[in-house]
Amino acid sequence: MTSTMAFIYAAVQLLGLITAVFALLATRTSQGTIAWVVTLIAFPWLGVPAYLIFGRTRFNGYISARAEDEKDFRDKLGIAWHDISPYLSPQPQEHHNLKAFETLAKLPFTQANHATLLINGHDTFEDIFTGLQNADEYILIQFYIIRDDELGMKLQQHLIDAVHRGVRVYLLYDEIGSYSLSDNYLDDLAEAGVLVYSFHSSRTIHNRYQLNFRNHRKIVVVDGQIAWLGGHNVGNEYLGKDPDFPFWRDTHIKLEGPAALAAQLSFIEDWHWVTEDTPTLKWTPKIPEDPRKRILILPSGPSDPFETASLMMQHAMHIAQKRIWIASPYFVPDEGVLQALRLAAIRGVDVRILIPEKADNWLIYLSAFSFVAGILRAGVKVMRYQKGFLHQKVFLVDDYLSAVGTANMDNRSFRLNFEITALVDDEQFAKQIEDMLLDDFSHSNDMFIDEIDAKPLWFKILSRAAYLSAPIQ
Repeated sequence: MTSTMAFIYAAVQLLGLITAVFALLATRTSQGTIAWVVTLIAFPWLGVPAYLIFGRTRFNGYISARAEDEKDFRDKLGIAWHDISPYLSPQPQEHHNLKAFETLAKLPFTQANHATLLINGHDTFEDIFTGLQNADEYILIQFYIIRDDELGMKLQQHLIDAVHRGVRVYLLYDEIGSYSLSDNYLDDLAEAGVLVYSFHSSRTIHNRYQLNFRNHRKIVVVDGQIAWLGGHNVGNEYLGKDPDFPFWRDTHIKLEGPAALAAQLSFIEDWHWVTEDTPTLKWTPKIPEDPRKRILILPSGPSDPFETASLMMQHAMHIAQKRIWIASPYFVPDEGVLQALRLAAIRGVDVRILIPEKADNWLIYLSAFSFVAGILRAGVKVMRYQKGFLHQKVFLVDDYLSAVGTANMDNRSFRLNFEITALVDDEQFAKQIEDMLLDDFSHSNDMFIDEIDAKPLWFKILSRAAYLSAPIQ
């Protein structure tokens, strides 16, 4: 028995060492690498299972399941590039370089779009449900969280009504985000004729234990003509009906024009990953009545060759000349983003970060106190929203570039989640974002270095420990 136990002990230690080598080669950040290597060598019994679930930052198989060549895949979809090419938009000379965003997105800015800013849940879902009622051919719908509460039941009924009218409905939900969604809810949709699937990150053998990946995108597309995306999920809390968060502050965007097709492309790539099916869709853009906005749809995720969401944020900070304002519910940026924030503030850029006062994740709340003092000293202004829970993911650069999407300012959005962001290069829309954020700032309190320095030692230790766990938050 003793020799057997010794053999098992030696085998586990060896497995921990081998896994540590994989972590050393594969983990993207030095912070994560050190944490995993130390844990795997010192505590292999715990470290190896944890690494199998939380360790990797690359989502294997997604691109190969889609196609080896993206152009071939998009040709397979029947995308009429000759119909879209007239709406590809050259960069205005007066603007700073936006080319990097296009390279990260593998998509171009398009012109002849219209964008509508939707503030908070009532306006957002009223507009989406109106769009669903007007669908003629198909609906594509994807949310990270769907609950079978009052709002979820309204969505279900709209989708079932659409099927009864002869509209094709394709629904994706994340298996982890929507873990509490009942079988009855899904069965009722399927029985009505809705094609409904979960985005399960553990689908292939390469990702068998990778439960740490999430599809955090929220996309609705109607007939390839109109698309919605942003921070809202489907749940009563997004209407301010959660007793813990009686006011829920969030932002969505409605897109009309060629940009809606780019959102459709993001959805269909996810759909193809899950189902290996490519539905017949419309790929000819419908030009809206007020087609003045340049828009880029930038999907990001752990299958990308670069850390797309992090690089998007860093580039926005580097091109800012006058200001960059950022609103995010989860603010645990990596070192590259922190350095870009400091540098922007040192250059004299007006850098403002808006985060919630009341957190729904204590690890993320504690983590912020480990690095906020450093960016405050550089001149970054950090504010905590007081009116309710802030969940919007928005940024504004100078007077022309704004973004609404699903990506938070944390490691999960930068490296583990599939996200999507709409970048709008338009001064009129930027003014709407400015007015919205100014109103948010009026309901916020500034953070000060003295406040952080006055925290007790135990709190500082906890916040630093929490920040060290950022790679798996």
